Formats: sequence, C-alpha cells, structure tokens
Amino acid sequence: MSGTGDDGVRWLSDAEQSSWRAILRGTRLLERALDDALGDAGLQLSEYEIISMLSESENHRLRMSELAAMVVQSRSRLTHTAKRLEDRGWVTREQCADDKRGVELVLTSGGLAAVRDISRVHVESVRDNLVDIMTPAQFRAIGDAMGIVRDHLDPGSASGR
Repeated sequence: MSGTGDDGVRWLSDAEQSSWRAILRGTRLLERALDDALGDAGLQLSEYEIISMLSESENHRLRMSELAAMVVQSRSRLTHTAKRLEDRGWVTREQCADDKRGVELVLTSGGLAAVRDISRVHVESVRDNLVDIMTPAQFRAIGDAMGIVRDHLDPGSASGR
C-alpha cells in the first residue's frame, strides 16, 4: 500500500518500502556478521561493545546507568552481560566514589588486553562488511543519516559515542 489510505495512515510508497526493508534487513545481517566474527573469540558483539566503551573511557570506568544508555541496553540486560564479563575477569563492579547508590563497571587489565586483541578482529569485520564495500561518500551518508535517527530518538545522547 502507498499513499494515504481511507484510514488516514500515510503508507510508505513502493520506493520508501523498498528502502525501509533494505535498512531493516541490512542492519540485522550486519549485526549478525559482526557477532559471528567475534564468535571465534567466544564473545558477542554486545559484550565487545561494552568492553570497548570502557577502554575508551577515563580510567576505564563508567557508571552502569550511563553505559546502559550508551550501548542501548536495559539496566537488567547490562547487569547480565556484566556478570559474564566479570566471570572472565575482564570487568569488576565498584561503588561510585561520588554516589554510594551508583555502581561503576571497571575494565580490568585483563579486559584491556582482551579489547586490544579482539579489536583487530572487530575492525576487520566492520571494514569487510561495511566500510570497504562503499565509497567514502556512501559511508559518510549512512553515518549522517543514522546520526539524524540517533538524535531524533535520543536527543540527550552524546553525539559521537
């Protein structure tokens, strides 16, 4: 269906529907490919994203609530993921120094070493499955477009993270 129907819904045109389905399927396939690439390291993309964010943070630590927002996970899901990373010895949970009610996730030296090793696999997969199959202009356009979506859905987010 396209155009505005009798029900008042602004249906997608055929071109919009085609683009929407390409976006939906493409993002799912990309996430699966990135996840599969990390599988040899026994890691999921969601776990890598967390330790990567911690590795880029000041003192390799972030408040769990802030980290959950950055990686777009519920706090309970982040808690489960943090437990798996703790079991590997890659992170610890510590009480926030400035707010005793808060908890920070802290990257250990073992976790930092793991990020450094695994990042090569991840970056190669990102290049193979996204960056290098496009022109620089196409890649920038996707980044710009998704930045608009991010800013619309999460206007308080830190752009660039």
